[in-house]
This record gives sequence, structure tokens and C-alpha cells, in this order.
Amino acid sequence: MPRTIRITRSHKLATAVLVAAGSVTAIAATGGQSDAQPAAAKTSIAAEKVAGVSTAKEAAAKKAAQETAAKKAAADAAAAKKAVAERKAAAEKAVADRKAEAKKSAEKARSEKQAANRSTERKAVAAPKQYKNNLDGWIRESLDIMKKKNIPGSYEGLHRNIMRESSGNPNAVNDWDVNAQNGIPSKGLLQVIQPTFDAYHVNGTPKKLTDPVANITAAANYAADKYGSIDNVDSAY
Repeated sequence: MPRTIRITRSHKLATAVLVAAGSVTAIAATGGQSDAQPAAAKTSIAAEKVAGVSTAKEAAAKKAAQETAAKKAAADAAAAKKAVAERKAAAEKAVADRKAEAKKSAEKARSEKQAANRSTERKAVAAPKQYKNNLDGWIRESLDIMKKKNIPGSYEGLHRNIMRESSGNPNAVNDWDVNAQNGIPSKGLLQVIQPTFDAYHVNGTPKKLTDPVANITAAANYAADKYGSIDNVDSAY
């Protein structure tokens, strides 16, 4: 048969003591937990503050880095813009220098040309046209003077009449015709008498009947008045 356990007063007291002890332990445990909660909260807040400070520092550092990068980018852009402007200015200066040099060269060439022209003009004035001292030269010089004085005549007309009248001798004298008999013989290349020479003498030539050019131009002037031109004379005139 099962054994019957009998609870005595001593047992009841022991049980009460145990219960009381458990309550005290529970109360103690509960009180410890209550004291630990504020400390944990403080630690959490401190950690949060530390984390916040760290985040702020990181944000500040990031912002500073961004500002530095922005400044560097702006400086680089300004430097690039300046370099472009300097290259443009240098190119424009080079073009301007080339234009100035070309203008200077053109002005120098023009000045030299003008100086050469003036020199040529001075030489032309200082050195009149030269003619040979022979029949060809006398005829050509006479033609130039006749042209200036608007006296008609050609090289052929003058040469043809000279050869007939004097054979090209500027000192030829006709001492047998009627003029010679009257004391005014025909003289020179175109056999002109003194009164005719005096009347038709061309200014700018020597006033000497036997001077080749003076004789030719006076005779051509006379022939132009009487016959229209020395070219129209084919015999004694």
C-alpha cells in the first residue's frame, strides 16, 4: 500500500521560509533590473551622440572635399579659358604682324619704285636724247623738233630731197644758179638761201644757215608753207 506522508508543523514552517526567500530573491532581481535600465539608456545616448558627431564630421569633410573639388574645377576652367584667350591673342597678333610686315614691304617697294622713277625722270631731264653726228642723226633730230612744232614731214621725204640737193654734204654751196648770181647762193643739206632761212628759221635750232639741223628744219618749214610738206617736193623748190 502507498505510504502516507504526514505534513507536520515543522514542514509548514520550512516551506514558508523557502517561499519567503524566493520572494526576496525575486524582489532583489527585479530591483537590479530596474537599476540597470537607466545605465543602458545613458550608454545608448552617449553612443548616439558619438555616432552623430562622427556623421557630422564626415558630412563636413565631404562638403569640404566637394568645395575643394569645385574650386579646383573652377580654377582649371579659368586656366583653360585663359589659355584659349592667350592662344587667340597670339594668333591675332601673328596675323597683325604679318599684315604690318606686308604693308611695310609694299610701302618700301612703292617708295623704292617712286625713287627709281624720280631718278629716271632726273636722268631724262639731265641727259637729253643723243643723236649721232651724221646724216641719219641730223634727220632724226630734225624730225623730233618738227614733231614738237607741228611741221609735217617724214624721214623718207627729208632724206630723198637732201640726197638730190646736196648728196648729204652740210657744207654744199651752189655758186652757179640765179641765186648765186644775185649774191645769195643756196647752202647746206637742202640748199636754202639766207633770206628763206631767216624767214622760216625754227626756234630752238642754231641761227646758222649751214647747221645741218637748222637747215633741214627751216627747209621743211618752208616746204610745209609752200607745198604742204617736204614729202611733196620732188625737184628744185
